[in-house]
Amino acid sequence: MHAALRPLRPLRTGFIAAVALVAPLVFGTGQAQGQALPLAEIHAADDWSQAIAEARAAVRRVMIENNVPGASIAVGVGDALVWSEGFGWADIEQGTPVTPLSRFRIGSVSKTVTSTAIGLLMERGQLDLDAEVQEYVPDFPRKRWPITVRQVAGHIAGIRHYRGRENFSMVRYPDVTSGLEIFAADSLLFEPGTDYSYSSYGWNLISAVIEGASGTDFLDFMRDEVFEPLGMRSTVPEHTDSIIPHRVGYYENGIGGAVVNAPYVDNSYKWAGGGFVGTPEDLIRFGRAHMGPGILQQATLDELMAPMTLADGESTGYGVGWRSYPQDDGDMAVGHSGGSVGGTTLFLIVPEHDMVVAGVINVSGPAGEIVQSVARIFEQAVRGR
Repeated sequence: MHAALRPLRPLRTGFIAAVALVAPLVFGTGQAQGQALPLAEIHAADDWSQAIAEARAAVRRVMIENNVPGASIAVGVGDALVWSEGFGWADIEQGTPVTPLSRFRIGSVSKTVTSTAIGLLMERGQLDLDAEVQEYVPDFPRKRWPITVRQVAGHIAGIRHYRGRENFSMVRYPDVTSGLEIFAADSLLFEPGTDYSYSSYGWNLISAVIEGASGTDFLDFMRDEVFEPLGMRSTVPEHTDSIIPHRVGYYENGIGGAVVNAPYVDNSYKWAGGGFVGTPEDLIRFGRAHMGPGILQQATLDELMAPMTLADGESTGYGVGWRSYPQDDGDMAVGHSGGSVGGTTLFLIVPEHDMVVAGVINVSGPAGEIVQSVARIFEQAVRGR
């Protein structure tokens, strides 16, 4: 059930327009696995008015300083979505403002939402993190050393990342296994478990593992087992030939910082690694569902989020699709960042403050600075309550 949303008068600073929604949403608690989180309107926005005002100012400042066309930010505290607001332009040429309905590329946050599929299959006894990947993807070439699902998911398997402009691919891949051909024949960078090297291609392989373990098409599994149960109805794969309502335009900063259109790309080679579009509100729903047992058991959450350790005992700061982020006040957040052609994202869960923060922009740029600034403001507000 969707909440009634009440738009406010647009706010403008320079070329930045903001369209605000301040009718917060309440998340149901104690939901059984596979059950959507119900939403209902509440009227507590005034309790957060000072924090929202400070956060708006911080967002606008960073956008102006960095020439960011459009941004969308959401904050959840406890069971409530206390702030969700769009800033600037979803489409500059058409003069379309960003609203909380605007869909942005979430980039590598796609890895985090895909991690839930891994957890579900683990709990069903269909996937073993410490099995070799060929257990689920028999056609993937064996390397000098065996590689496990856990190692691939934690970026310690030695699978390479992009080379050159590979992330500007314009090729449409019909399925996840066809996308493996980009890197499948390449040697590993190091012996698995001995080093950390971030690899979106590794998560291409993870999507094939999920298909092999579940016997289900990867995108169908994500829709039916993750997005629908969590009410994430704005999160979809970005098929280039599909009409996707509220999809934003994608931009980059050209010569002298001028905003120009980002080049065309087709992300069908990397759905799990960075191919989904969505909204900050959906990421708040997702984050709230992972702050305690619900769609996944607590033991599973702990295993997915715990940073991995290399053979020499060094922590990587990265689990199974979840990164750890030390905060200024000494607390630890978990989540993920996402960099895309024409988009940047940061998604954080801050357990100590029972808070989730997510922000997206439609240019390569300072989404992390925006989200961290907003998180600090709301952390202070939570401590003062």
